[in-house]
Amino acid sequence: MSNNKSNSAPQASSGLTKFLDWIEDVGNKLPHPVTLFAYFCLGIIIISAIAEATGVSVTGDLINRSTGVIETQTITAVSLLNGKGIQYMLSSAVSNFTSFAPLGVVLVGMLGIGISESSGFIGAGLKKVVSVTPKSIIVPMTVFLGIMSNVASDAGYVILVPLGALIFLAYGKHPLAGLSAAFAGVSGGFSANLLLGTSDPMLAELTNEAIHMIDPSISIAPTANYFFMVASTFLITILGTIVTTKVIEPKLGEFKGKSKVDVDFHVLSPEEEKAFKVASLVNLAMIIGLIVLVVMPNSFLRNLNQETFLDSLVVGSTLMSGLIPIIAIMFFVPAVTYGKIAGTIKNEKEVAAHMSKAMSSMGGYLVLSFVAAQFISYFSYTNLGTIIAVGGADILQSANIGSIPLLVGFIIITAFINLFMGSASAKWAIMAPIFIPMFMQLGIDPASVQVAYRIADSTTNIISPLMSYFAMVIVFVQAYDEEAGIGTIISLMVPYSMTFLIGWTLLFMIWMSLGIPVGF
Repeated sequence: MSNNKSNSAPQASSGLTKFLDWIEDVGNKLPHPVTLFAYFCLGIIIISAIAEATGVSVTGDLINRSTGVIETQTITAVSLLNGKGIQYMLSSAVSNFTSFAPLGVVLVGMLGIGISESSGFIGAGLKKVVSVTPKSIIVPMTVFLGIMSNVASDAGYVILVPLGALIFLAYGKHPLAGLSAAFAGVSGGFSANLLLGTSDPMLAELTNEAIHMIDPSISIAPTANYFFMVASTFLITILGTIVTTKVIEPKLGEFKGKSKVDVDFHVLSPEEEKAFKVASLVNLAMIIGLIVLVVMPNSFLRNLNQETFLDSLVVGSTLMSGLIPIIAIMFFVPAVTYGKIAGTIKNEKEVAAHMSKAMSSMGGYLVLSFVAAQFISYFSYTNLGTIIAVGGADILQSANIGSIPLLVGFIIITAFINLFMGSASAKWAIMAPIFIPMFMQLGIDPASVQVAYRIADSTTNIISPLMSYFAMVIVFVQAYDEEAGIGTIISLMVPYSMTFLIGWTLLFMIWMSLGIPVGF
C-alpha cells in the first residue's frame, strides 16, 4: 500500500472500494514495472518456443502488409528460442527501443511542455483556470477535454494526463483523481469526439479493404461513425464524471502527499499577470498563423494528393505527422516569452537549463520504455497477438445467435484481445478482413461493425500494460506517489474501463435496435 493512501482521509468501506484496494495491493506487490516487463519478455520467449514446437497456427483472410492485398494466410507461432529468434532479439534491441512509438512523442513533447512548467507559464495558466472555472465543473471538463484531445492523435497522453493532475491539485482535489479522469477521457474515450480525428480515415480505409472482399462497389467514408461518436462523447463525459466523483475520489481521500511537480497556486503577481497576458497573445497569434498556413492554397502542411480538404488534413499530412513538434513549439515560444517578462528566464543559457531539467526527470521512463519496447516487439514477432485475434474471431463466427448479441460478443472478445494487442490499426488490419465479410453476409452494415470495434478498442486501453503509453502514465503517477506501480493504475482505471464498456455497449444496443444511422 502506498504511503499516500495511508496519509489520506478514512476510506469508504464499500465492497467496490475494498476490491479496488485489493487490486492495488496485489498489483503493487508485483516486482518493479521494469522487472515485470523483463519477466513478460522471458515469458513470451518460453511460450513462443512451446507454441512453435506444438504447431500452434490459425488460418484466415488477412491483409498482406507488403502488398496491401487481402489473402488467405496461415499464421504460425514463431519461436524466439532458436537461432533466428536469438539473432532477432540481439539485432533488433536498439531499433525496438528507438522506434518505440511513445518514446519520441514524449521526449519531443517534453522539450516544450517542460519549459512551460519550469518557467511558470503552466502554473500561471492553471491559476487563471482556477480563478474563472467553477469547482463543480472541473471533473466533467477534464474528462471532456481528454476525449476531445484525440483529435490531435496521441498528444493528449503527453499533455492532458499530467495536466489533469495539476488542475485537480489546484482545486484542492487529489491529483491522482485528476490524472485518472484525464487518462480515462484520453484513452478510454479515444474513439469518441465531436470532431473527426486521425483514426477515422485510418480505420475507414482498412474497413473498405475488407468490404471489397464481398463487394468492390461499396465503401464507407471517414464520417461513417460520426453520429454515434458525437453521442458517445456526452455519454463518456457523464460516465467518467460519475466514476471520478463517486468511486475514485472517495477511494483516494484527501491528498496529503508531496508532489514532485512544483506549481504555486497563489494569486498572480502584477509581473506574472502581465507576462501571462503577453504570452497568451503570442500563443493566440501562433494558433492563428498555423490556421492560415493550413488553409492557404497548396499548403505544405496538407497532403495535396487527397481529394477533399478534410482528407488532406488528416490522411498522410505534414500537419498530422509533425503534430508533436508543432505542439512543442506552441508551448516553447509562449513559455520563453512568459519567462523573460516574469523574470524566471534571463538568457538562452537558462532556457537550455530549463529544458535539461525537464528531460532529467524522464530517466525512469527511458529505462521502462526500453524493456516495454522489447516485449511489444517480441509479441509481434512471434505472431501470438495475431493468433489470439483470429482465434477469437473463429469463436464468434461459430456462434449461432442474432445480430445484436453477435455484435456484443464481438465487442467483448475485441476488448479482451485489446489487452494483448494495443495498436488500433494493427488489430483492425487483422480483424476487419475476418469480421466485416462475416457480418456483411448477415446483412449488418460495416459502419456499425466498425463502431463496435472502436468501443472495444477504447475501453480496455486504460487497464492494459501493453498499451504504448502505460509506462509513461506510471511515471506521471509516481510524481505524486513514489510507491505507486502497475497495481495503483489498474485499480484506479478498472472502474472507468468496466463502466465505459457496459455503458457504451448498452448505448450501441439501443442505437442498433432503433435503427439509427451511426454516421454519414
